[in-house]
Amino acid sequence: MKAAFLADRGVLKISGPDARHLLNGLVTTDLNRLEPGAGRFGALLTPQGKIVTDFLITELPAEDDGGFLLDCPKPLSEALATKLKFYKLRAKVLIENVSDRLGVLALWGGEPSQPPEMGFRDPRGDQLGWRILVPEILATATAEALGATMVTADEYEAHRIACGVPAGGLDFGYADAFPHEANMDRLSGVDFNKGCYIGQEVVSRMHHRGTARTRIVRVTFDGPAPQPGSEINAGDKSVGTMGSSATGRGLALLRIDRVAEAREASLPLSAGGVTLLIADPDELTPAQRKTAI
Repeated sequence: MKAAFLADRGVLKISGPDARHLLNGLVTTDLNRLEPGAGRFGALLTPQGKIVTDFLITELPAEDDGGFLLDCPKPLSEALATKLKFYKLRAKVLIENVSDRLGVLALWGGEPSQPPEMGFRDPRGDQLGWRILVPEILATATAEALGATMVTADEYEAHRIACGVPAGGLDFGYADAFPHEANMDRLSGVDFNKGCYIGQEVVSRMHHRGTARTRIVRVTFDGPAPQPGSEINAGDKSVGTMGSSATGRGLALLRIDRVAEAREASLPLSAGGVTLLIADPDELTPAQRKTAI
């Protein structure tokens, strides 16, 4: 079992008697189905339905004064806190950026020897393991106590890519991508049965009409990795953009209709002179691998 401290992740704490009601009316996941010790994946969207920031969220137990902890991109943590405060109005909610006190430890490749405090299973997929919110200074001791060996964050990145889980800022652009394009609908990041939230109408329409034309898809390649942001071509036509990659695997943001046409014409995909292969053609289809519940 491996563990890595993810220095690029920050933590927000949202507490107060109105915290659940406020957040549930803003984000894509249903917080009425969240309880202490569990986690959910979600995002705050623009009114046009594009991702402002995605995050993992867990609930604190009542004996720890309750509230919620958001595991989010550290460079965006302060902006996310400010955005949530904008929506707070007169709600009895305290929004704190606690990234200077708490960080994120990822643990995968086995089961911890005991249920970790401030930890939860990654809701995006079983292979991703656990997320544990701890001060960086305690990360190594926490990993050892749970039976894990500390490795570098690069090893976790390779694992994330192999699992096909996109990272904002690398595989898609914030304020530029819809949840479907970032596969949030396939990673339990959007609840289509909850009430309204910001951007809900656009996302629901895209889901039910099947109008998402762009998807992040796993690819494989031999040799040096194409640079992130490299244009992906099929013949003389652009079909997408290369995202993050590691050890011969990568993620690519693709126009699925154009890739389907290229496959029918037996045209290979390439980026920066490197030939790309689709790891799982089913990822190009509208059918969902994992519908959010």
